[in-house]
Amino acid sequence: MSLDKATVQKIAYLARIEVREDELEPLAKELSGILHWVEQLAEVDTDGVPPMTSVSAEMALPMRADVVTDGGYAELVLQNGPETTNGFFLVPKVVE
Repeated sequence: MSLDKATVQKIAYLARIEVREDELEPLAKELSGILHWVEQLAEVDTDGVPPMTSVSAEMALPMRADVVTDGGYAELVLQNGPETTNGFFLVPKVVE
């Protein structure tokens, strides 16, 4: 996939990134190169390849019990807020 200056300019606009006119052409070439590399990765046949945690050694992800080991002190946490009521932080309204 190849990107032209107009496409890069639109992407920059949508991303809210300011890109000068003289930077558009080099950026288009660079992004096109990245997209070409990603397209090459899509051509690799990964059927039958199991997911791995490491390329150098067989590993198993550590598991732990899903138990609550901390908490139960909401009053102390609420002391950090400038204004609280009924166990909740009060925040200013942001939508009119």
